[in-house]
This record gives sequence, C-alpha cells and structure tokens, in this order.
Amino acid sequence: MAGTTVRRGSGLVEIPGEDEMEFRILGPVQIYDDGVDVSVVPTGAKQRALLGALVVRAGQVVPAERLVDELWAERPPARAANALQAHVARLRRLLPRPAPGSGEPHEWLVTRPLGYVLRLGRAPTDAQRFHRLVAEGRALAAADPGRAVEVLREGLALWRGPALEGCGRGIICSTEAALLEESRLVALETLYDACLRAGLAQEITGELEELTTAHPLRERFYELLMTALYRSGRQAEALGTYERVRRRLVHDLGIEPGPVLRSRMEAILHHGLPAPSPRPAPSPRPAAPGSTVRLLPAAEGRPGPGTGETVRPPGPLHDEIAWLRHRLERLAREQRDLADRLDRLTARDVAGL
Repeated sequence: MAGTTVRRGSGLVEIPGEDEMEFRILGPVQIYDDGVDVSVVPTGAKQRALLGALVVRAGQVVPAERLVDELWAERPPARAANALQAHVARLRRLLPRPAPGSGEPHEWLVTRPLGYVLRLGRAPTDAQRFHRLVAEGRALAAADPGRAVEVLREGLALWRGPALEGCGRGIICSTEAALLEESRLVALETLYDACLRAGLAQEITGELEELTTAHPLRERFYELLMTALYRSGRQAEALGTYERVRRRLVHDLGIEPGPVLRSRMEAILHHGLPAPSPRPAPSPRPAAPGSTVRLLPAAEGRPGPGTGETVRPPGPLHDEIAWLRHRLERLAREQRDLADRLDRLTARDVAGL
C-alpha cells in the first residue's frame, strides 16, 4: 500500500506504506522510510538491542525470556517482565502508524502468549537485499564478470558500518552480526575474483592491500592481491606479499600458508598464471638542460637467443626471485627431512611392540 498524507496538529505528516519501509541492520539498527527519506533510530541501547533482536528473528515469536537476556544479560532488573513491556511500548511508538481510513492497519509488533513477534509484511531488510544482490552477482561472475562487479558493489554499498552496531552483546544480535560479517567478507572475495576475471587487476590492488591489513590472517585476500599484482606486471611485489603473509601466519598462529596460497606463489614464481595484462608505457621525460643521457652497454640491451626478448640485467626482481626459489627448495628439503624422521620413529615404535 502506498503512503498516505494526513494532518496532525498544524502540519501534514506522510505515513509510509509497508512497501516504502525498510528495516536496516547493516550498520546501526534503524527504520528507514523511503517515501520521505527519513530514518528512525532508537536512541537508547536497550531499544536498539530490542529492535535488532526482533528484526533478526522477524516473523518468529521471540520468547520474553530470550529478550530479557538480550537486553540485560546476567543482570536483569528486579521486575524484568515489566521493564521489557515498557521497552516494547516505546518501540511500538517508533514504528509507523497507518493513517485513519487508509485501510486495515498493519500491526508491526504483536504480543503473543510466550513473547513478541515483529511482522515485516512487505517491508524488507537491508540484509535481505544484500544477500539477494550477492547471489545475483555470484551467478553472473562466470559469464559476465563486469556486470557481476557492478551488482556486488551495489550490495556491499548497503553496509553503513558493522552489522547491528550499538545493539549490545546479546546472543541473538552478536551471533547474527558475526554471520553477516562473514557474509560480507565472502562477498568481497567474490567481488575481487570477478574484478580479476573482468581484467581490472590494476584498479583493485590498493583495495586489496587495505583488506590484507584489516584482515591479516585471511589467506584468500592475499591470494587475490598476489594475482592482481602479478597481472599488473608486479611479480616481485606479488612474491613479497606471499613472504609477508607467511611470516604473519608463522608468528601469530605457528603455521605455514595453506596449499592454495602456496600453489599460487609457485605459479607466480614459475609464470604459471596467465600473462600479466599489458601496462601502458610511461611517456618519455625530456632531459633536463645540461644533463647527459647514459646509453646502456650493448650486452644489456641485446635480444636473448631465439626469444626476441631483451635480456634483463640482474637487479631487485632477479634477486627476489632467486631468494624465494632458494627458500622454496630449503622448505622442501626440511619437509623431506621431517618425513624421514617420522618414518624412522614409526619403524622404531613398530619394532618395539
């Protein structure tokens, strides 16, 4: 039903219809009226926790006892049931009321014998829209990665901050917030994978750098960053990224990178990935007045035999690759030594039985 304009006091007030409302939890919890572009935000922490829990469990009866735990945890007031009823009454006053004569009223918050239920009707939540857009983007990723990038960015733009921010640490809200955050991170992984498919490697390296800083133990972001750097013609930086995450994992968790990340490093090291996308050649700079131009010796610029490519002198990239190759060989030797020791210990145990 559409919104209706009614007179209240000396002015006109727009009463939104169900299809103009949205309950938002991807950030601070709020009720948004699309008709007049106004957000209703509960001011108190208990009100935010109550609304957040009811939106998360929309369409379900939430027992009063669960809501008491959500609002006060282990320190409920002496008359918790009455205090909860008072908060429910305040929340009802925040919810939009239908205009007189605008049809059968929609009761948003309904009291049941065991608790309360929030009935959304046709009003969606931003979390539902987010999940729908992510599913649509994932379905488009293989056939139309460019369009997938647009859809996924649209879904991620719905986030205004941490999910259910300001709703306290109750079980309902904190559990849902953790699930939504994981969904956001997976959506980001899907987005940047689609960006790579669409040939946007150079455009996303900065964003991926920020994500590896914000989530230093999430290997998938490092894998995507390494691929983006390599396809941007920055092989040494891609290999350096692997070493950075390896040191972090060993220091914080005592483990080496997983097989997927190791495989990506080896593919980059041995040029096993598709060739980097060509980078535009920098425009030549005019020589400063009075300066001299040094010509490279012929050996540094001659084509390699049978390759048609220019031989590159040893430098930082050459040294980095050689160092990483040496380290990879040493790790392989250490792994073989550990396997031999395990075999000897196993044989000794068997002989002692």
